[in-house]
Amino acid sequence: MRMEVTEKLTGEDGGVTEEEKAYIHWLYQAAGFGSRGFFRSLPDLGTPQEIYRLTVSGALSGKLSDRFQKRAERMSEFSRGYDVEGEYGRMRARGIFLVTEKDRQFPERLKGIPDPPCVLYCAGKLPQEGKKAVALVGARDCTEYGRYMAGQFGAAFAKAGVQVISGMARGIDGIGQSAALREGGYSLGVLGCGVDICYPQENRELYEMLLEAGGVCSEYPPGTEPRAVLFPPRNRIISGLSDAVLVVEARERSGTLITVDMALEQGREVYALPGRATDPLSGGCNRLIRQGAGLASSPEELLGEILEESTGNGVGRKREKQGSLVFLEGAAGEILSVLDFNPLPAQELQRRYEETYKKTITLPVLFKELLELCACGHARQVGGGYFMRIMKT
Repeated sequence: MRMEVTEKLTGEDGGVTEEEKAYIHWLYQAAGFGSRGFFRSLPDLGTPQEIYRLTVSGALSGKLSDRFQKRAERMSEFSRGYDVEGEYGRMRARGIFLVTEKDRQFPERLKGIPDPPCVLYCAGKLPQEGKKAVALVGARDCTEYGRYMAGQFGAAFAKAGVQVISGMARGIDGIGQSAALREGGYSLGVLGCGVDICYPQENRELYEMLLEAGGVCSEYPPGTEPRAVLFPPRNRIISGLSDAVLVVEARERSGTLITVDMALEQGREVYALPGRATDPLSGGCNRLIRQGAGLASSPEELLGEILEESTGNGVGRKREKQGSLVFLEGAAGEILSVLDFNPLPAQELQRRYEETYKKTITLPVLFKELLELCACGHARQVGGGYFMRIMKT
């Protein structure tokens, strides 16, 4: 939500003092969420410190219209005995800091988007200005294909010095961010709850990694529990912090596409990973490509696009050249290239191999290579003679 009231706090150096931030922190906690009309009325009442005095004195109700009386009463009740400086100091002691639009640390990318957040609560580090950043988003319940490709893209971005922005969600988001951090890159998790809350809990390891080597941020105060209504608004921050958005698996109707809509509104490039027409989790990506999104067939190709000057028209450019999924050399790499993320019988793999590489391979040799791929984590044996490709972790 947007609170122009902080514009009254601008100092000579263009920043906001820590004392003033303590009252902004109080206001965000006391006012709660859900009414833009209420926040639009606040600038007429003064600074957050002046609004605090009105609240504790009980005079706030007389300054607001009838429809905001209950909210004023809740704010007065919340503020009784509230230690403004103490609460803010305890938050800072936990490594959480607050930046406003008037602070130099506030990300420049966010200043030009529609409805930018007025403040960000942060832990760790914010993205570096002047370095490319990509939002890597996608399905929570992803396939092995999606898991593998999210890991490949995340790792490649890190090696190229591209920052990875995502929502720390289960599935594609978390996999891509973890891969980037494991390669020594930077990633930021934009949360739909307070930055002091790890959600989902299964991503606890990723959360700790972000605090150590990357960062987390939220427009919601610490202690805010995750709620469904809070997640769609945070998606505008994910896309807003990025130069481009990459979608790795999404259904035809998916929450991920909310991020895409916001990215297009913000003038960001959009790319999608293609998939089979019969796979439900590729339906959203394939539709995006049909509508003009860039086709992300390999990390190398996408990096070539991102690291060039962007077109700035909100839609990624297409290229004809397809990327290769072969990451090993020799027979192992050839066999890996014909493996699928769905289980296939050895006889089908033999047929694919001979058709693709125009040479014969016996089943014993094929089985030997397949079992070695399984041993090193590139493949999995399913139900005896069936094998599938997996993401190597």
